[in-house]
Amino acid sequence: MKKKFIPLLVVGTALIAGCNQEKATNAGSAPAATAAPAVDKADAVAVVNGQYIAKSTLETLEKEIAERSHGQTFPKEKLVEELVQRELLVQDAMQKQLDKSPEFTAQLDSARKALLTQAGLQNFIKANPVTDAEIKAEYDNKVAAEKGTEFKARHILVKTEAEAKKLITELDKGADFAKLANKNSLDAKESQNGGDLGWFSAAQMVPPFSEAVAALEKGKYTKEPVKTQFGYHVILKEDSRPVTPPPLEAVKEQLTPFLQRKKVQEMIETLRKQAKVEILVPLTEEQPKAEAAPVVAEPATAEPATPVAEPAKPAEKTVEKTTERTTEKTVEKAAVPAPAAPAEPKK
Repeated sequence: MKKKFIPLLVVGTALIAGCNQEKATNAGSAPAATAAPAVDKADAVAVVNGQYIAKSTLETLEKEIAERSHGQTFPKEKLVEELVQRELLVQDAMQKQLDKSPEFTAQLDSARKALLTQAGLQNFIKANPVTDAEIKAEYDNKVAAEKGTEFKARHILVKTEAEAKKLITELDKGADFAKLANKNSLDAKESQNGGDLGWFSAAQMVPPFSEAVAALEKGKYTKEPVKTQFGYHVILKEDSRPVTPPPLEAVKEQLTPFLQRKKVQEMIETLRKQAKVEILVPLTEEQPKAEAAPVVAEPATAEPATPVAEPAKPAEKTVEKTTERTTEKTVEKAAVPAPAAPAEPKK
């Protein structure tokens, strides 16, 4: 049966990890790593020109694809053919001595360092697991301690104080706040939601805005424009409620990787302090000196027109939910992330 060519599923990784590499040479390469163990026929899924491809290699490929394809699976026949094609490419490259080229040597050394970095991080995390006591302490300190009030409000954002005062006058005459927001607010260009900001805490807004909302009674709007760096606001306070911290179990999975990263960072900082490091390149670029322009008398001209100011941007929430603020939304696994999902194999 004629096999169709399948696009390589994993680009930039070790091409045939687990294959028998006894015939490969290391001449001209980076410092030699431990040779891959020989593969017995009983432990192989295929043999290509005498080179065995291990069953463990197929298992690793299946696992990688499942992780990067969100559970999608491929027929075993396709995966075995993929490994066969990789081995053919490797053997062809070896025959052409591409492994001895400077480009390959540099890439091999870079890949080796990346894998060692990953191995070091994984080893540290395994040896220094996050304990339940550490999670509880972080929860008590950062999550349970979060107390305060959340507000629900609408706003209309305009460029000038005069515009804001005009809108307040219209509201005093009974105008609908949401309709005025859709018609006049600068941030209504993206969504016609009547200026609705949803629920937010005081920390999520700039101080003048938060202070104005907190001072309002429920159902009331500001009688004077509120100035921020974004422009002038007219604010309607719709409701308020006390902040209720989420239970420990609800945020445990978010706190764990955060604490892992914190430990890793502390470990790296310790290594940095113990190491002798000398930076050999300038870390800032020198700005070229501007040459003095020759003094030339110019005819008098009219004053330039005032530049048009950029449209003020709407107030933005700087922090999201309590749990997301706690974990800073930057928490990821310390291990090096997997490559992008593979392309669908041709049928």
